Amino acid sequence: MLWSCVVVMGTTLARPGGGQKGAVHPGSNAPTQPARIATYDGGMSSSELGLYLKARRAQVTPEQAGVPSIGQRRVPGLRREEVASLAGVSVDYYVRLEQGRERTPSGQVVDALAAALRLPEDGRLHLFRLAGLSPRARAAAATDHVDPNLLQLMSAWPNNPAIVYNRAYDVLASNAIADALFHDWSHSRNLMHVVFTEPAARTFYRDWHEVARNSVAGFRLGYGTAPDDPRIRRVLTELLEQSPEFAELWARHDARGKSLESKRFHHREVGPLTLSMQTFDVRSSPGQELVVYHAEPGSASSEALGLLGSLAATAAG
Repeated sequence: MLWSCVVVMGTTLARPGGGQKGAVHPGSNAPTQPARIATYDGGMSSSELGLYLKARRAQVTPEQAGVPSIGQRRVPGLRREEVASLAGVSVDYYVRLEQGRERTPSGQVVDALAAALRLPEDGRLHLFRLAGLSPRARAAAATDHVDPNLLQLMSAWPNNPAIVYNRAYDVLASNAIADALFHDWSHSRNLMHVVFTEPAARTFYRDWHEVARNSVAGFRLGYGTAPDDPRIRRVLTELLEQSPEFAELWARHDARGKSLESKRFHHREVGPLTLSMQTFDVRSSPGQELVVYHAEPGSASSEALGLLGSLAATAAG
């Protein structure tokens, strides 16, 4: 049996569509222009910082912030003056931040805003990046080359689906059982397209809405790290055009990375699986992440994963 099948993608990946298993899918050679990112307040984005502040403000309730709620409220979350008060800045200054007329707050102000908006650590770092106070990824530092030693390690895991993807969520490498889990990537090797443009996604992901929210939040975090990356902007433009669900979630401005979690799948050949997943930064290749799935030993999911591994080995042989 052959367990060492690892598929490596090229730097530019194909748009959604089929392809042969194990094949490299080069993208179009046509030059692409940087995408203009549509927003949902009637125009084009003049300040990602302002849009982020506005979106996060709308998702913090007065009760969460410890602010007295008096009278009828016209906004679902905090008022501008409430955020300004919590952060210790003037209302006029905060309004200018949201409107994009002020884009260079100090680190002290950004830290205070992060606390006022109750941002988790990923959201706080994202806010610092938007304010220009955290280094963004250099284009030259990003690579879609996967370390051969990592490929060798992945191929040694016959019962653990493993994938490596970049900030654009292009799957750069996958072992044989991961190919089997994701139906040989017949729709696309971009995970965002798998979630939002694959017709069978809502069956494949048993908790599709949660997966969709988490995927957009992770994609937003990568976008904040490298907003000028042409591949990220291309995927973003495609998703905004093709998926209303993505567009709605993108407008929320959630930003957070992956952590230990579990996902529930329904595979058309082996049935339901509940798999835990671990996500690791690939230190040798900034912008790449390794995800490894596993099932609880002795569980029905472990048996299903074993069957999936057998199917993958048969297909490879």
